[in-house]
Amino acid sequence: MGKVRARGEAKRLYFDFRYKGVRCREYTALPDTPANRKRMEALMKRIDAEIIAGVFDYGKTFPGSRRAARFASPQPVESTPTEDMSGPTAGNAIDAKAARTDTPLFQEFIDEWMGEKEVEWKRSYQKKQVDIVNLYLRPEFGKKRVSDITRADLLKYRAYLAKDAHGTKALSGARVNQIMNLLKQVLDEAADRFDFITPYVRIKPVKQGRSKVDPFSLDEVRSFLQEVDPHWRPYFTVRFFTGMRTSEIDGLKWRYVFFDRREIVVEETLVHGLEDTPKTATSYRTIQMNQLVFDALQEQWERTGHTDGFVFQSKRGEPVRYRNVNNRVWYPTLKSAGLKKRNPYQTRHTAATLWLASGESPEWIARQMGHSNTKMLFTVYSRYVPNLTRQDGSAFERLLARNFVNPCLADADAQQEEGGHE
Repeated sequence: MGKVRARGEAKRLYFDFRYKGVRCREYTALPDTPANRKRMEALMKRIDAEIIAGVFDYGKTFPGSRRAARFASPQPVESTPTEDMSGPTAGNAIDAKAARTDTPLFQEFIDEWMGEKEVEWKRSYQKKQVDIVNLYLRPEFGKKRVSDITRADLLKYRAYLAKDAHGTKALSGARVNQIMNLLKQVLDEAADRFDFITPYVRIKPVKQGRSKVDPFSLDEVRSFLQEVDPHWRPYFTVRFFTGMRTSEIDGLKWRYVFFDRREIVVEETLVHGLEDTPKTATSYRTIQMNQLVFDALQEQWERTGHTDGFVFQSKRGEPVRYRNVNNRVWYPTLKSAGLKKRNPYQTRHTAATLWLASGESPEWIARQMGHSNTKMLFTVYSRYVPNLTRQDGSAFERLLARNFVNPCLADADAQQEEGGHE
């Protein structure tokens, strides 16, 4: 059965009903008052009755509506003439949208909207959004007019995304939410521009699991670094012991490496071969070099320091392509070192958990990783927090010295600890 609803801040009334399997919304200029709602509900009942009887004439009831031509199939209408809802205060309510032009196809509108958003989005983020449009939204909604997309369409599509394997593997909850969030932005904007009610209402995001945290132990880090191609050893040493994101280390240039201050400044990134800026405002940061990172960068300086460009490069002297490094270096090294398969992002988790395990201050760790506060640390890495005593990175330096620089010290500490328990 049809409904009388109100829209916008002005609360103007409109008809919402289905006719021949199509959801129809016809807007009026009437404010939502008890008297106006009563009149419209009476007319809505009459429309429902005519639809059931098979005598409803869309064009006669809503003259000038953009849907009138679509349903133009003259039928004798024996019902009482439609009530005239014009008046000194209401205006021509039913025909309020008569002068409105057809809304554009979804594919036309989203192309225009994406072009407008270019100035707001980082290039890497823009590429992700373009991929979502081309892979998912355009094939599904491209040929529909933006105002014809219904809430039922959206719910059905969300279920499809969450269940369908898409030829490879099921989409994650996070990916489904990314797709649906972009769709919401587009439909909300279209509704504002073309004055219709957005269908994206009361649609909740799907549940998504937590990011898997599977950091390396120090022994595993040592095994990996001993096994990896020497060309890439400095690269992965820096990744494991600074917590830099892939885009940050791939985009690192020598102008941001300060050996005298033992600092790395994160100012640029490299994503899909494009130079860009860091992910968030707090991602712009200064990272302190521990001894292993300092030594690794000194070694790397001998290879690429003369270029004044990217710190880490391929053997051909080209910028790092992370997929190539993942497929040709990372995963083969894990296999040859006898380590379980993990994604490269675990190097960032490893840095965080090692800092925490060594007793460094969470505030200091958050600054090193580019977090705005310590919430992420306690949410994701809570089980790795033994104490909060250190403040400056010195505890981590001692941990590395015992295990990498002078393993004999680690053995001596272990023996002393065992003796203390006897």
